[in-house]
Amino acid sequence: MSNASAELKGSLFPLSVLQLDDADFTKLQSQLINKLAQAPSFFFRAPLVINIEKITEDTLDFATLKRVVEQNDFICVGICNGSTAQKKQARLAGLAVLNQPKHQQVGSKSPLKPQETAELEPEKSIVSDPSLHQTKVVRQNIRSGQQIYAKDGDLVIIGSVSNGAEVIADGSIHIYGSLRGRAIAGASGNKQAAIFSQSIEAELVSIAGTYWLSESLQSSAWKKSGVVKLDQEQLTIEPLITMLN
Repeated sequence: MSNASAELKGSLFPLSVLQLDDADFTKLQSQLINKLAQAPSFFFRAPLVINIEKITEDTLDFATLKRVVEQNDFICVGICNGSTAQKKQARLAGLAVLNQPKHQQVGSKSPLKPQETAELEPEKSIVSDPSLHQTKVVRQNIRSGQQIYAKDGDLVIIGSVSNGAEVIADGSIHIYGSLRGRAIAGASGNKQAAIFSQSIEAELVSIAGTYWLSESLQSSAWKKSGVVKLDQEQLTIEPLITMLN
């Protein structure tokens, strides 16, 4: 008997889902450019799944869709929530076909839609010194499907971040509640950024492009308060109580 040369194992990797509202690929390109500009260290060459549930036409130019996505420095993995005819065409174009639950709440949106932040009204920015960057403060829970981005500064969430929600900051992220979704700090490459949370239950944490999934967190800091930092290109977690001593 010869040993198998390859072995398949189940695993989880982060896949962002992009909601496609129509077949306007020019608008899609603009959306991808804006997203990459928000967090270049995290989204550069990031794998995407395209949610096409809003596309009612049976035909869609999947080859062009794939080309537009990959020309803008993302990787097009496949599509989800398509019709039978759309799935067949996607496979012929070399795309994977994935299953994802339909949106349960009316008006909920994909984590990659940039206009999601409009429905959240942050408090007035806190600036202790004009030479320092601004801090964006949001006093409410961040629900599944919502995204908050603090450009050129820190992000403070006075509430919890739900599963399926995403918080991004060019600086550090402070969460005065539970972190169950995704937190991306140092999005523009700041390796000194950190993520603080009262309870770490995250789907993903990332500092300057280096990330951990929930499996890595469960072994050390699950449902505990802590701070996630980058130390010599490796993520570390320290209990908040240790930092106060």
